[in-house]
Amino acid sequence: MTILVTGGAGYVGSHVVHALTDAGRGVVVVDNMRTGSLAAVPSGTPVHIIDVTDTAALEQVIRDHGVTACIHLAGLKNPGESMKDPGLYFHNNATGTLSVLNALVGTGVRDLVFSSSCSVYGAAEKLPITEDSPLQPISPYGHSKLVGERMIEAYGNAHGLRWMSLRYFNAAGAALDGSIGEDWGPTHNLVPLLAKAALGARPPVTLFGSDYPTEDGTAVRDYTHVVDLAEAHVLALGHLQDGGSSAALNLGTGTGYSVLQVVKGLEQVAGRPLPVTFGERRPGDPPVVWADPARASEVLGWRARFGLAEILATAWQWHARSHLVG
Repeated sequence: MTILVTGGAGYVGSHVVHALTDAGRGVVVVDNMRTGSLAAVPSGTPVHIIDVTDTAALEQVIRDHGVTACIHLAGLKNPGESMKDPGLYFHNNATGTLSVLNALVGTGVRDLVFSSSCSVYGAAEKLPITEDSPLQPISPYGHSKLVGERMIEAYGNAHGLRWMSLRYFNAAGAALDGSIGEDWGPTHNLVPLLAKAALGARPPVTLFGSDYPTEDGTAVRDYTHVVDLAEAHVLALGHLQDGGSSAALNLGTGTGYSVLQVVKGLEQVAGRPLPVTFGERRPGDPPVVWADPARASEVLGWRARFGLAEILATAWQWHARSHLVG
C-alpha cells in the first residue's frame, strides 16, 4: 500500500512522511516546491513536482504508484497574508482540495486525511475550543480550510470517501534528532522568525499586538510539536483503514502560551536576548486560542507528548545548526 502525501516536502508534510516511512509505509510525495525542500524528504521516497490543482497529473501519480490512501497537506497557511490576497488562498486551498478529491474519486481511492486548522473556529467565545465550538472563521485562510472540510464531507456522503480532518493548533518545533525542521525562508511563523533574529540573520521580529485582553497583552496560542502532529496523521490513517468512522479532530496540547512567553522561553534556550519590537494587531488574528484535545485521545488514542520546552529546544537546535551550515 502506498500513501500519497501532498505537500510532503513542506514543514509539517516532511515530518509526516518521515513518520510514515518509520512506520513501514510506502509513500509518494507531490509538492509544487513553493515552500518545500527536497532535502527534507527521506532518501528514496519518490517526489513529483506538480501542483495539486493539476487533477490529471495527480491521477497519473496515483495510478503509477498504486496509491491506496492520501494525506493532503498542500496549501498556504498565513491568515494575515490571506487578508491581503484572498484569491490566492481560495485557489490553493479550496480549489486545490477539490482537485485532490476529484483525483481520489476518479481513481477509486477512498481514504483521506486532511490538514485543517483551528482557524476554522475564528475568535472562539468559549475556551478551550472543542470540536463542537462554532465554526466562524475570521480570515480567508480559515474560510478556505472550512470550505475544504465541507467539500470533503460532501464527497464522503456522495462517494463513500472515508476522511479525517485534523485541525492543527500552531505547529512548531523540529525533529528530535535535528535532521529536519521549519525553513525560515518562506515561513511567517513566530518560532523560526525569533530564532533567525537571535542568530543575527534578520532584523528584530515585530510582535503583532500588545493590548490583547491577556495576562501580558500578547496573543495566546496552543503550540503543538510537529512530531506529535506527524504521529497523529499516522494514527488517523490507521483509524480509517481499520474501518473507523470519519471525524474532525482538534490537535493541540490543551495549554495556551502567550507570544511573550515564547520569546522568554527561547531566550533561555538560546542563552541570549531576542530582538523584538511591538506593532499593531494583525487582521485575522484572534486574541486567544487553545484546544480541548480530548476527542483526539478518545478516537485515535493520540495525546501530545511534548510541550513548549521541547518545541523551543528542538527548534533552536535545528535553526542554530542550519545557520552554521549555511
